[in-house]
Amino acid sequence: MENPAAHRTRRDPRKVAMATSLFVSLLMLAGKLGAYFLTGSAAIFSDAAESVIHVIATAFVGFSLWYAVQPPDRGHPYGHGKIAYFSSGFEGSLILAAALSILYLSGKALIEGPALRQLGAGLAITGALALVNLALGVFLIRTGRRHNSLVLVSNGQHVLSDMWTSLGVVVGVALVWLTGLAWLDPVVAIAVGLNLAWMALRLIRRAYAGLMEQVDGQDSRAILSALDRAAQQRLIAGYHQVRHRRVNDQVWIEYHLQFDGGMQLAEAHARSHAVEDALLTLFPKDQVVVTAHLEPDAHDDAHPDGHAEPADPLRTAGLGF
Repeated sequence: MENPAAHRTRRDPRKVAMATSLFVSLLMLAGKLGAYFLTGSAAIFSDAAESVIHVIATAFVGFSLWYAVQPPDRGHPYGHGKIAYFSSGFEGSLILAAALSILYLSGKALIEGPALRQLGAGLAITGALALVNLALGVFLIRTGRRHNSLVLVSNGQHVLSDMWTSLGVVVGVALVWLTGLAWLDPVVAIAVGLNLAWMALRLIRRAYAGLMEQVDGQDSRAILSALDRAAQQRLIAGYHQVRHRRVNDQVWIEYHLQFDGGMQLAEAHARSHAVEDALLTLFPKDQVVVTAHLEPDAHDDAHPDGHAEPADPLRTAGLGF
């Protein structure tokens, strides 16, 4: 049997991953700034600028990870998980700002002409840092997926994008070094800026979808199929008013289940739990909260005149996600 004291003192892998990410991001920033001042390369500057943003974003992501796992309270009965989407949007906004600054400075360097020096040393530093970022990005994404943490996955994707940025910079600066074509340096930086802008927009779009509670079509189909099977197996007489929402690693599902009007409440309750158990198996890595409203199958007769229910979007819209 596991020692309870050891369990309590075990460090949360998500917190270890974020601490590692923050430490390495500081290392990246120092190394890339050193390479820029050594070479004067606009491409290497673009890589360093992205790392400045990454340090700020990682610090905010670390706070978000801590806040997201705080238990529900009176002011936040559904928990604090939505901060993960704020974190993703904040990180995307910072990356977009970095991309725009890179595009501006690179365009200026392209017009005025870059003054480059000691490119070999800059290449060695940037290449070594790219390998470190590759290892970190894979580690963060694997840890995030293992623990179902959008915060860690987003941060890991950012780190990998930083790695690809560094790799592109290495290739571009190497071409400048080998060919002597100095104008290639700001051109590479412009390409880096455009790539960062694209990644930033993707992060912002993901944050918007999460904050607006855009449902996953695959999740909707799975939930409705499970309820259809329950009806076919005669566990329930029918269902309606199905809704679901995801907040990071939590899935909230609610619906109305219909039963034969003469069925005992205890039996209906037991059948409702059987349906709930079937739904829990659909999301083995998530915390699932199911809220069921039980009612007789003669639904219209059971409600007084003038009773109106809200729209039933999943049923009326079908499965055309």
